[in-house]
Order: sequence, then structure tokens, then C-alpha cells
Amino acid sequence: MAPLMCGIVGIRRFDGQPVTEAALRSMTDQLIHRGPDDSGFVTRGTVGLGHRRLSIIDLERSAQPMTSLDRSLHVCFNGEILNYRQLRAASPYPYRTDGDTEVLLSTFENFGEASVSKLIGQFAYAIYSERDDNLWLFRDRLGILPLYYYHDDALFAFASEIKALLPVLPTPHNVDLASIDSYLARRTVSAPWTLFKDVRKLTPGSTMIVNANGIARGPESYWSVPPTQAVHSPRVVQQCRREVIGAVERSLVSDVPVGAYLSGGLDSSLIVAVMRMLSPDGDLRTFNASFGEGSHNETAYARQIAQLKDTIHREIVISPKTFADLWPLLTWHRDAPISEASDVAVYELARAAHTDGLKVVLSGEGSDELFAGYPKHRLAGLTRRIGCVPANWRARAGETIQARMGKRLSRPRTAVRALMEPDWSNRLEGWFSPFSTVERRQLLGDVAFHSRSENPELESDALRGMLVYDVRGWLTDNLLERGDRMSMAASVELRPPFLDTAFADWAFRLPSEFKLHNRTSKWIIREAARGLIPDNIIDRPKIGFRVPLDDWFRGSMSDTAKRALLGDDSFVGDTLNRPALAALVDRHISGQANEGLRIWTLLSLEVWHRVFFGGDLEVLAGPRGST
Repeated sequence: MAPLMCGIVGIRRFDGQPVTEAALRSMTDQLIHRGPDDSGFVTRGTVGLGHRRLSIIDLERSAQPMTSLDRSLHVCFNGEILNYRQLRAASPYPYRTDGDTEVLLSTFENFGEASVSKLIGQFAYAIYSERDDNLWLFRDRLGILPLYYYHDDALFAFASEIKALLPVLPTPHNVDLASIDSYLARRTVSAPWTLFKDVRKLTPGSTMIVNANGIARGPESYWSVPPTQAVHSPRVVQQCRREVIGAVERSLVSDVPVGAYLSGGLDSSLIVAVMRMLSPDGDLRTFNASFGEGSHNETAYARQIAQLKDTIHREIVISPKTFADLWPLLTWHRDAPISEASDVAVYELARAAHTDGLKVVLSGEGSDELFAGYPKHRLAGLTRRIGCVPANWRARAGETIQARMGKRLSRPRTAVRALMEPDWSNRLEGWFSPFSTVERRQLLGDVAFHSRSENPELESDALRGMLVYDVRGWLTDNLLERGDRMSMAASVELRPPFLDTAFADWAFRLPSEFKLHNRTSKWIIREAARGLIPDNIIDRPKIGFRVPLDDWFRGSMSDTAKRALLGDDSFVGDTLNRPALAALVDRHISGQANEGLRIWTLLSLEVWHRVFFGGDLEVLAGPRGST
């Protein structure tokens, strides 16, 4: 097998001009961190494909772009196909390699565009067919791996990261002001939009076709969330454990060592326990990050699991200085504002893994969104039912309640603000939103915004509707984007076993009563973990990565916040309501309220603009390949 967590690019011109290798190389040069081991190109007149490779398996072969035996099909691929052996066995195709890249060619030969539905794994890839002169793009079901594109009258271009598009796009590049509303609501921009004008994300589980005249079809979905199915209750916990073990086992396929991020929480601890069970005697490396002593620190729990499972364990402590120093560089790697302060921790974990000689790590991403792991999931029913109360009544009541809340009641305040939102979509979004709908309108004034692309489920099961919404938005556009970009910044491949195709489908089909049971979140995962990890890990409340932003923005980073958001050269200050920004910063620094998350959201937007539009991009171009 040849899983390749790499970088892909491509160009299709509509003006008759040939695509040159130099143009493709200018794009792949921006992706050296994704594929430091090798590069390759293929050009066919007005079409060209490029590839950067991080070799994980089949290290000496499976170079890309790969061409079919009859020279008519060309593929560039980022990802791994877990069922490639079964697909190979079912096809008479004369394979020349032992890898999974060639399976994409053989299945396309046999099934055409329907071939993507036969794949199990995580992937983003393009196939150019000289037979019908069509360029096909595909992205995996849950959007674990990224794919971006640009389209105008002269060309279509695609790439694994936005920065790889910039060398071939018309200049100057512009901000998509209509996406700022989405960013302020989510700390990320929902697909298909981005903060770069005219640059789009290919939505998860989608495909599109580009011919000689432009986009011929798509993006259109080839997959939808499976419906709930009844299960046999007495056996469901045992089945869950088997499914977890199978998902982890599939994630371990590699010709190089595989490590794990270990936060000390339920999900990462369970993954490490299963890894040890599957490999009782092998070396197992684990990595934990913290922000020093205090209530945000889970290091002791991670250390407990590491000792119990006999791992080679590393702990990384992140200081405010490290945080500030890495902010511009990691913004460049993400192509977007750093949505979570913990992005810095994920990068530092990946860098530690790379230093220890690892190219692959497992993480617990996706479990919370599939199995109801957040506190808000206990209020899914109320989030839907409260819509029966007129929005203006809720708004007035919410304002009164918030005015009486203490400055430290940040979680209850978030709940009140979410429940104040006018409709189901906005209430679902509001649980993770730094700024409410009303607050965003106050900040943005008359700036236009994109209409919503999501249609959250309104079925009788409110929890399922919330979970599906979380998977399609928060998970894909934020957490998975963070995991891919921050790990690949250190040339490390991230694999989330909970989002294994077969396991995720099983989780979607599982009735909600097994996810949130007697108000216990992730009930079935907790029960499946019993006997594999200690009960004190299983039963303790979720903490997750937390960064002490409220303290930092009142202390060492307070001056930074003021200058960046209120200075004469501030993009955020010029774009948003400056008096409202000043009031927000003052409330936080004076201790009247905890506005750390909002200040972080705004500062991240400002740093992003300075990196990509303020002349700092070339400053960061030097170290990008050596991270």
C-alpha cells in the first residue's frame, strides 16, 4: 500500500495557452512541507498536474502523477485507500505497483465517476482523461483531506492548500469580505467559501468535472449521511469495541512507525490503548502538549496512560512567547486565521513527532461530533424547542439574563446567546460562535454576507440533527482543517481513526440513545473503553485543549491586542466597527468581562491579513520548508 499524505496541484487553461512545468512547479514549491520526499509533473497541452510526496508506504515506487498503461488517464492523489487490496483483487487491471494510487486508475477504468463511491479511506485526488478531455476532482466523504480551486474565464486551478494557487492567480489577490460574517460566526469559513475572493473549497463528499470550456458539472455530492438503524442493545457495546479496534488497526497500515497524540482524555487514551493491544511489544511514541500548570492542564492524565501502556512519552509546554512567535508562520500554513488557539499545540506536537523520526500520528478527532461529546449536546432538544418562543421575547430575556451574569460565567453566557438566536441554523451555530447574529451585524454594518449552504436536519431526533450539523461544519471546516494543516506543516501525516469510513458510517447509523444516555455524553465510547483504560479517565468530564487566553490578553499580550485591532493600519479596525472593538478590548483588559475568545478571533483575522496582504508572506517563505 502507498498512502501518500502529500500535496497536489493542477491547472486547466481555457485560453489555448499550454500549461508549463514551471507554472506547476511554482505551485508545488509552496507545498514542500506536505511532500518533502519527492515531486512530479505531467503536462498535456492545456492541462497539467503536479505532486509533492511524503512517502509512508511503498517507499520506492508509486511516483506521481501516475499514468495508466494506455497513457490516457493521469492521476494525482493525496490520501490513502484502505480497501485497496479488495479493489485490486476484483479487477483484472495489469498492476505495475503494489500501492493504492494505481487502484484509482483501475477503478476509474472500470466504473468511471462511480468509482469514488467504492473507496474507503481519506483522500483528495484529480484524474485527467485524455479520452474525453475531462478533468475530474474528488474529495473524501467527511473532508479529512483538503482541496481548493479557482475558476475564471482563462483558467481553472486546484491545490491542496490555497497558498499553492496564489502563484498562478491574477494579482492583486483580494479579501472576500462576504466571508467575514461566516468567520466571525464560526472562527472559520464554511465551505465552499474562503476568505480569498474567488477561491473555493471543494465540499466534502463531492466531485466536479472541468472540460475545455469550464466547469461542466458540480460540485455535486456522491455521498450522504446514512440513516439511523435499529441495533441489538445487549451487543452494542461489544460491537462498538470491535469497530474501534478495526478502525485503529486500519489506521496503522504503514511502512514507517506510527505514533499518537495523547491529551489524557477519553478518545486519545482509548486509541493508545488499542494501539498497544494490537502491538504488545513494539515501541509506541506518544506526545502531549500543555500550557503550564493550572486548571487547563491534562498532563497528569496523559502521563498515567503513557506509564500504563508503556509508551515513549514526550511532553511539550507552550509559553505565551512560543504562541506569539509561531502565530504568523502557522497562519501561513493554514491559509486562514488560526481558528483555535490550540492549533499552536497541534503544530508543536507534530514538530515533536517529526523530531523523533515519525511521519504518521493518530489523533482522537471526530469522536465528540459523532458521539455527542460536548456539553451543548445535552441541550439539543431545548435548542430546537425554544424556537416556539418568539425571537423578540427570547432576545429581551437573554439580554436581561446576560446583564446579571458574573464575568466568569462564560459557558452559561454562551448558552444564553445561542438560545437567543432567531432560527434553528443560527442556534446550532451559536454554541461555538464568538459573535451572535446581532453582534455580527453591529460589527459589519452593511457588509454583505454569503447565504447559508447548510440545511440542518429538522427530524424528530434533535441530537442527531445537531451532530450532523457539527460534522458538516465545525468538524470539517475547523478541526480537520486544523489537524491536516498543522501536522503537515511539520511534514507529519495525521490519521483520525474515529473518522475511518466504515466506523463513521456505523456511528451515523447508531441511535442517539446510545450516544447520550442518561445525560452521559459519549456513553457507548465510555462503555467500550472499560477494561482498556482506567475508569478515572473514562468518567472524568471533558476538558480538551484549553489556552489561558483571558490571562494572556490581560497580561503579556494586552498591548499586542490593542495595537493590532485599534491601530491606524489595522484591517480589522478599518473593516469592522472601531468603537465597538475598542469597547470590547477595554471590557476585557479592565476585567469587566472575559472577552478572550472574541479578541483571539479578531486578532487571528488581523494576523491573517498581514501575512497574506500586508507584505509578510515573503518573510515567512524562508522557513516554511524546514519546519
